[in-house]
Amino acid sequence: MTKSTSTLGILLFGATMLVFFVVYYFFSGVDYFDISLKANAFVLPIIYAGTAFWSVKSYWSSHRVVSFRDAFKRAFVPMFIGGILSIFSIYLFLNFVDTDARKLLNYQYVTRQKSEMDKEYQSARKILKHQKDIDELDQKYEERLPSFSPDAVKGKDMLTISHFSGYFAAILIFYVVLSLFFGAFFRTKTIYQEEQNQE
Repeated sequence: MTKSTSTLGILLFGATMLVFFVVYYFFSGVDYFDISLKANAFVLPIIYAGTAFWSVKSYWSSHRVVSFRDAFKRAFVPMFIGGILSIFSIYLFLNFVDTDARKLLNYQYVTRQKSEMDKEYQSARKILKHQKDIDELDQKYEERLPSFSPDAVKGKDMLTISHFSGYFAAILIFYVVLSLFFGAFFRTKTIYQEEQNQE
């Protein structure tokens, strides 16, 4: 049975929130930001791609002729509905329900940025041979350090509405590319369509 795209979108929303709350309840400690990042990078794309594939495949199986537009829509709409509802809900939760979780994520984000900068600095310093290059690297490192001072990071917030809009814009690119792929792959070939029309 082919489910409607809106129903699949609601199911995706539910799956996304389930992943969010599993990470929130079981991993909201020292690695909360890292685990959230991994869930967003590996778990959710698989769930969304799998749902989009199933949506298009089930429609394709029950229709003799499938246009590119139909296949694209079957893939894109569930992901869009699931994604926008999830982004909106997570934004509301972190900004109005549990602001401590937001503070923790912001703190761990800044800490991670500082850690990565230190790592890059140390590895680059080991490679450089000439003192002039080393001095230049040291100077750049010293110039960036104040941006991680307590006063500088106090107002940093990566969970504002503008940041969430940016995240969703990036996710939207993933939805479009995936939908274009499924649209091209599952559409009925033009020759087959012409043969059907002639009959």
